[in-house]
Amino acid sequence: MNKPVVAIVGRPNVGKSTLFNKIVGSRVSIVDDTPGVTRDRIYMEAEWCGREFLLIDTGGIEPGDDVIVTGMRRQAELAISQADVLLLMTNVHDGLVAADAEVASMLQKSGKPVLLVVNKVDNIGNPPLALYEFYNLGLGDPMPVSSIHGLGVGDLLDEVTALFPAPEETEDEDDDTLKVALVGKPNVGKSSLINKILGEDRVIVSNVAGTTRDAIDARVARGGREYTFIDTAGMRRKSRVEQGVEQYSVIRSLGAVDRADVCVIMIDAEEGVTEQDTKIAGYAHEQGKACVIAVNKWDLIEKDGKTMDTFRKKVAEGLSFMLYAPVVFISAVTGQRLDRLFELINYVREQNTMRIRTGALNDVLNEATMRVQPPSDKGKRLKIYYITQASTAPPTFVLFVNNRELAHFSYVRYLENQIRGVFGLEGTPVRFVLRERGEEK
Repeated sequence: MNKPVVAIVGRPNVGKSTLFNKIVGSRVSIVDDTPGVTRDRIYMEAEWCGREFLLIDTGGIEPGDDVIVTGMRRQAELAISQADVLLLMTNVHDGLVAADAEVASMLQKSGKPVLLVVNKVDNIGNPPLALYEFYNLGLGDPMPVSSIHGLGVGDLLDEVTALFPAPEETEDEDDDTLKVALVGKPNVGKSSLINKILGEDRVIVSNVAGTTRDAIDARVARGGREYTFIDTAGMRRKSRVEQGVEQYSVIRSLGAVDRADVCVIMIDAEEGVTEQDTKIAGYAHEQGKACVIAVNKWDLIEKDGKTMDTFRKKVAEGLSFMLYAPVVFISAVTGQRLDRLFELINYVREQNTMRIRTGALNDVLNEATMRVQPPSDKGKRLKIYYITQASTAPPTFVLFVNNRELAHFSYVRYLENQIRGVFGLEGTPVRFVLRERGEEK
């Protein structure tokens, strides 16, 4: 399911970044009194009353021909074009200025829902008289907030989430189709792989990194099963992202991971595992997605008898948190091992949705605790009463213990390895939840 996107826009130095940080709950955006500090869009996941969404903090919109100003304006325009809900940020201390009217006009032309936010209303009680002049923007009732103190932010988020589509409206209609996201940095061969699978040039392929801007869906039937492949725009580290369309592709790629059942993490065989590959894989891991690591351009590598094993070790070092993911060496140009790739996609999906009987789990738990005794601290030893599986995708297990503080992460990791050793669970992350006595509900 795609998360709704909310963009905070407005002229510089009205408190957009402060509001962004207040909503996401951490100091992510740089906050400074100097106008124009936020030059690039910053995005984070946020949640309010059970509704998750992506929040974008944009650089300020202001007139001018300066290169940086023009880039900031373009960035904000891109955020506006992709957002589901727009927040126009103004400042009660400055009052209504011409730049506010210009931004309001731009937002009205977008046809998107717009909420007018008037910041720096720091006192509880009757709103200041200056608030009423913002009605002249024609955007309805202005919403007073204090982004520093959090006043009015809850009411604002109530209005924001009310504008989201209902959850059932965002679900894909065909649940039987296996959705596969191809993710990786630019120019790793995602579009070439899509074209090879489809047997046609559905997607533009170019040596210029970032040719694919959007997430493109392509349906294909193979082996009696239907797949929807999502060819995402490549993600690259922020310092190398141009001031333009490519930067917003990161958010689209995250959305593609969110709605996928399986993520194929594509690695360039000529470059090996890069820092950006680690970040992309890390996001898929955090989202609990079934994963396959596909090393592309394998046809361009000079090989000997140890080449493949050597590269597997490098992948394991670079993606040490994802040792559970199978690795396949492919060529999107020649079609090498595409059949094996499909086998692994099906396999890791089965593993990601596996459900294990409680009795079998507890048999493994009893044997594991007999082999390696649970840890103790200051004379108190961890007792694990039993284990049960709570959910799938990813497999999530609940351990009922006497004291969760005694459950060191290394021992939980040991139990995970024992469970994987018996039941497999290859290609999927595993989650553990600790519950103390009396918390069964």
